[in-house]
Amino acid sequence: MGIVIKVENLSKQYRLGNVGLGSLGADVNRWWQTKVLGNEDPYLKIGEENNREVIGNSEYVWALRDINFDVEQGEVLGIIGRNGAGKSTLLKILSRTTGPTTGSIKIKGRVASLLEVGTGFHPELTGRENIFLNGAILGMTKQEIRSKFDEIVAFAGVERYVDTPVKRYSSGMYVRLAFAVAAHLEPEILIVDEVLAVGDAEFQKKAIGKMKEVSEGQGRTVLFVSHNMQSIRSITSRCLLLSNGRIILNNETNEVVNEYYRLNMDKDQDIVYTAKNPGTGEPYIEEVRVVTTYENNVHSVGDQLEITFKVVVPNPMREAAISFQIFNSNDIPVIHILNLNSENQFGNEPGVYYLKSTIPDLRLYPDNYYLKVHFADHFYKKKFETLEKICPFEVKHFGEVRDYYWYKGHAVYLEDNEWNIQYEKK
Repeated sequence: MGIVIKVENLSKQYRLGNVGLGSLGADVNRWWQTKVLGNEDPYLKIGEENNREVIGNSEYVWALRDINFDVEQGEVLGIIGRNGAGKSTLLKILSRTTGPTTGSIKIKGRVASLLEVGTGFHPELTGRENIFLNGAILGMTKQEIRSKFDEIVAFAGVERYVDTPVKRYSSGMYVRLAFAVAAHLEPEILIVDEVLAVGDAEFQKKAIGKMKEVSEGQGRTVLFVSHNMQSIRSITSRCLLLSNGRIILNNETNEVVNEYYRLNMDKDQDIVYTAKNPGTGEPYIEEVRVVTTYENNVHSVGDQLEITFKVVVPNPMREAAISFQIFNSNDIPVIHILNLNSENQFGNEPGVYYLKSTIPDLRLYPDNYYLKVHFADHFYKKKFETLEKICPFEVKHFGEVRDYYWYKGHAVYLEDNEWNIQYEKK
C-alpha cells in the first residue's frame, strides 16, 4: 500500500533546568541555523541517555536517540516500553507538538492525535464547538463535519452534555469525546497514547474495535501506545520496543511483547521469593520457590511442577490458609490452587512450616508465567499478605513437535489427544 510514515535518524534532546542558551543572540542564531537554514543545532551537546536507573551528571538528556522505522498505510503499529522509555516523546514529535533535535520525519496524510486528556480541546468551548474546531484544524468543511457529528456524539455517549463547556466534563467524558472526534473525522493517520486507560472497560473495548475498523476497513494507519499488552496484542501486528530512548526491537507483536515481559520480569526477580521478618509479630511467608524442569526458570510441558512455601508463625492461628494463582503473559490467571483441606492444616502451633504444592502434569501452553500468593486466617477472614508477580518462569514444549510451532498467546492449556483417520477411496 505504500509507506505513510518514514522516520530516519531521529533524536530528541532536552536540557534540564533552565530553558534557552542564556542570551538572545545565541537563541536567535540557533533558530536561524535550525529552522531557516535547516542545519544541525550548533549548540548541541553530547548529553546522556535517559536512563532512570542511573543518576547522571549532564544537564542534557537524550529522550530519543537514533530512531529509524517505517509505517505502511493501513498498518496498526504498537509502541511499548517502560515509563520514561521515550514513547510519548516520539508520539509528540510525530504529532508535530514538538520538533526533533536531529533527524527527519516524512508523513503522508492528515494526522489526528490523542496524547493526553484535553489535547486539542478548548476548555471554554462546548463539546459541539470543539468538534467543529477539531474538524476545521484537520481541513474539513462544515458540511463534512455535520455529516459525522451525530455519529461522534453517539460513540462518545455525551448527547446530553454536548452543549456544555468541556471544562465541566469528567476526565472519562473528555477522553471519550476526544477519541470519537479523532477517530471519526477521517484522518489518514491516528495516533493514540495511553490516555485511553482513563476510560472505563466498556469504552476501551469500543475504542479498540474502532481502531481495528479504521485500519482494516478504511485503510487508515494507527500508532498505538499502551501498557496493556492484551490491547496491544489484539489490534497490532507489529511493535516497537523502546528502552532509554532507543528502539531495541522492531518485530512481530508477540515476539516484542514477550521480550518486553522478559526484560521487566527477570531484571529484579528470581524464581525464589524471599522476605525478612517484618517485625509485626504476625505470621508471614519467608520463602516461595518454584521448582522447574530446568535450572534457568524453564519448565517442560507435561512435567511435574512444585511450588514450596516457608511460613513463619509466631503465634497460633485458628485456620491458616494459603492459595496461589498462576498468571500468563497477558496477566490472566489460568490456575488457582487453595490449601483449605482440614487434613492438611498448619499454623495452630508457633513455629516454621514448610508446605509443598505439586502439580503432577503441568499442561499449560508455552508462555511466560508468574505467581500471585495469598496468605490469610480463613476463620477470622484476616488476610496477612498478598505477594504480587513473584517467581517468574517459562513453559516450553520440547516434544516431537518443533518449537517454532508454538506461539505464545494462542492458548492457555495444552491437552493430550488421539487422532483417528479413516480413508475411503472413491
